[in-house]
Amino acid sequence: MKYRIIADSSSNIFQIEKNEQSENMDYVSVPLKIITDEKEYTDDDKLHTGKMVNELSTYKGKSTTSCPNINDWLNAFGDSEQIFALSITSALSGAYSAALQAKDVYLERHPQAKVCIIDTLSTGPEMELLIEKIIEFIGKGIEFEEIEKRIQKYQSRTHLLFSLESLKNFVNNGRVHPAIAAAAGVLGIRIVGKASEEGTLQPLHKCRKEKQIFRKMAEEMKNEGFQNGKIRIAHCMNEAMANKLSSFLKEEFGDCDIKIRTCGGLCSYYAEKGGVLLGFEGSDI
Repeated sequence: MKYRIIADSSSNIFQIEKNEQSENMDYVSVPLKIITDEKEYTDDDKLHTGKMVNELSTYKGKSTTSCPNINDWLNAFGDSEQIFALSITSALSGAYSAALQAKDVYLERHPQAKVCIIDTLSTGPEMELLIEKIIEFIGKGIEFEEIEKRIQKYQSRTHLLFSLESLKNFVNNGRVHPAIAAAAGVLGIRIVGKASEEGTLQPLHKCRKEKQIFRKMAEEMKNEGFQNGKIRIAHCMNEAMANKLSSFLKEEFGDCDIKIRTCGGLCSYYAEKGGVLLGFEGSDI
């Protein structure tokens, strides 16, 4: 039976690479939306994220985000028999709840189907790692129920770090307390933080220089047991810093498996211009 992998657009992945591993599966991205009083941005592969970020930087009104609803998820399920669906952390979005409700409706209509909904407790590059691992498991011919067990175990050793110049949109949408965000953007200070075990935003360090940011990220990676696993980096209009971070980590840890991509709309909205996100594999628990 063919598999379908689905993720909301905060994963920054809109299609998967076609190869022997992906022959028995397909992939669907479910878009979130960024909404202002003047315009609505749909986070799909047609969105010009740089233009959106620049427009929002001069926009004086309120902006917010909208997660996929039950019908959006059901449309993504299609008529697939085996489904893995991944959502942005439930601590910041209702996407996971909507996906669970869609699963109940779908199984009433398709009682023989198998559906696994994963609250990633994260976003962006960490979601990318989870998607890659599911593809790997499917490609190896592992059964659905076993993949569920293995991906849960794998998720316990994946992590997300971030370096942001601004937390304005997090504050404006009630995702971060203003006191936490006060230092960001002041006198060149950047916030370095992580996705907590509960899937919330957890600031850790205030840094001024890139090398300091890189060292703090490397320290956090070592604390989580990183040795020579996968690293996935996503950036919002800051390719130069992403490349420098990649080079620094290779010097620090050796020739790691590192891939860099640009943020999609949702991650760009929250990371804001200059933001960098880093997903990595820690040690086994």
